[in-house]
Amino acid sequence: MTTTDLPIILPELSEVTVEDFLSSETTSQEIVQRIHTLKEKLRDKVVILGHHYQRDDIIQFADKTGDSFELARYAANLSDREFIIFCGVHFMAETADVLSGDKQKVILPDLKAGCSMSDMARTEQVLDAWEALSEVTDTKKICPITYMNSSAAIKAFCGEHGGAVSTSSNNKFLFEWAFTQGFEKIFFFPDQHLGRNTAFYQMGIPLDEIVLFDQSQGGLGGLTKEEIAKAKIILWRGHCSVHQHFQPSHPDIMRALYPGTTVIVHPECSFEVVKKADLVGSTSFICKTIAEAAPGTSWAVGTEHHLVNRLKKENPDKFITTLAPYACECATMYRISPEALLGILEDLDKGIVKNQIVVGDSDKKWAKVALERMLEVTKKAG
Repeated sequence: MTTTDLPIILPELSEVTVEDFLSSETTSQEIVQRIHTLKEKLRDKVVILGHHYQRDDIIQFADKTGDSFELARYAANLSDREFIIFCGVHFMAETADVLSGDKQKVILPDLKAGCSMSDMARTEQVLDAWEALSEVTDTKKICPITYMNSSAAIKAFCGEHGGAVSTSSNNKFLFEWAFTQGFEKIFFFPDQHLGRNTAFYQMGIPLDEIVLFDQSQGGLGGLTKEEIAKAKIILWRGHCSVHQHFQPSHPDIMRALYPGTTVIVHPECSFEVVKKADLVGSTSFICKTIAEAAPGTSWAVGTEHHLVNRLKKENPDKFITTLAPYACECATMYRISPEALLGILEDLDKGIVKNQIVVGDSDKKWAKVALERMLEVTKKAG
C-alpha cells in the first residue's frame, strides 16, 4: 500500500481506536471484594501471578505482573508460598511447576487456557520430524532450541538432545551459543517468525539458509535433502495468532494517521511487519522503551491489546495506540476470569486443590536442564 492510497480508507480508520474494542471491566464489586478478602486470608500460602496479556480485572489481583519466565522464577523463589496461582496459559504454569519447589503446587484457574502456538508443536510431531531428519543428516550436529511458548515435553526434548529454551529477548544469544558449541544447524520451534527474524535481522543469516519445516506434510516437512543440507536454521511451522493480525500495511497506515509516530513491535510479528517497524523487541523491551520515552512522543505498538491499553494508562504523557486498526487479544489468556480465580481461592480456603498443573518427573528433569542452559548462556552474554 502506498501513501497515495491511504486517504481513501483513513476517514474510517481515524474513528477506530483500541478503546472501541475494550469493554469496561464488568466484574461485580461483590466478586472483587470476595477475592481481596480471600487473598488476605490466604496471603501466607498463596501467590497470584498475572501475565502481561491479562485484562486489568485480573491484573488488579496479581502479586506480580510480568512475562511467563519472569513470573515462574519469581514464584519459585517464594518457597514459603505453597500455592502458585498462575493467571496465564498452560505452558506458563508448566514452566512454573518445573522451576518450583517440591512442596509448591501450581494452579491454573481455567484448564482450557492454552496457547495455540504451543499446541502447534506436539511431542509426537517433533519426534517424527527428528527421526525423519536423522535419515538424511546427522542429528548430533543439530541443536534443538524451543521458544518459551512451548510445552514442558518440548522443552524436555531440547534439554535431552543438547539444546535449550529461549525467550524473545535472548533468542540471539542462544542461537550464537548453539553454533559455538559446534552444532552446524539449529532446529527452532514453535514460532517460525521469531526464529526467522532472529536469524536474518539479528545475525545476518541469508534467507536461503533459513528453511521452513512444515510438519503437516510429514516426512521431511516439504523440504528436500539439498535444502536441509544447506540450511543453518530449520524453522518449525508455528506462529502466534495474535501477532499475525498485524499486517505490513499497518505501519504505513499508522504513520499516515499519526505523523511522527514510532512503530514498535514484538518479534513474533511476521518478517514483513518487522522490516517496516522502527523498533523490535520483547514485551519487557517494549514496556521499558515506552516508559523511558520523552513526554509527547507517539507510539504504535504491535502486540496484544490488553498490554497496549495498560501502557496507555501507565504513560498518560504519551500517545499510545495499537498498531492494527482493530484490537488483537489473546483469546485463551482471556479465559482466566475473576470468577475462575475466585473459585480457586474459595476451594483453597476449604482445603481443596483444583486445576493443579503437574509435569512428569522425566520431563521436569530435562526441561529444567534446558532452562538452566538458557540462564547460563544469558548470564554470560551479560
